[in-house]
Amino acid sequence: MIAETVCSAVSVAGLGIAAVTAYRKRFLRAARIAAYSLVPIGLVMTGVVGWLADTAFSPTAWAGFVVLGGAWLLFAGTRALERRKAGTRKEAEAAPESKAVAPAASAPSLSPATKPTAARPTTKPTTEDFSDIEAILKKHGI
Repeated sequence: MIAETVCSAVSVAGLGIAAVTAYRKRFLRAARIAAYSLVPIGLVMTGVVGWLADTAFSPTAWAGFVVLGGAWLLFAGTRALERRKAGTRKEAEAAPESKAVAPAASAPSLSPATKPTAARPTTKPTTEDFSDIEAILKKHGI
């Protein structure tokens, strides 16, 4: 009951400020103030304020928050253990070489259709100097 009264008083005060602002010929600002001041009374009329007040003083609701916190701790704990079990990032990056699906598989051979022939022009490899790019990358530690 007190929460509804406070919200109503805040709305009335806001509408009064909006009226004074409109009197000073600042209509856009007055419209914004009126919109903000109508929000608390709208929350009272929809029942949200009563629901929040009932929830804040309900032992069942607080027990529910404790259960949700426990669930979050379980999720966080299992994730931390999973990461610890997986190892460090460097170990994970080195591992894919040893975890190949078919380590004894050979490289695919070229069929006659994919072999380069004289009819197809081949591009010459470019011999550009990338030393300036390498210097920039080394400067940034890459």
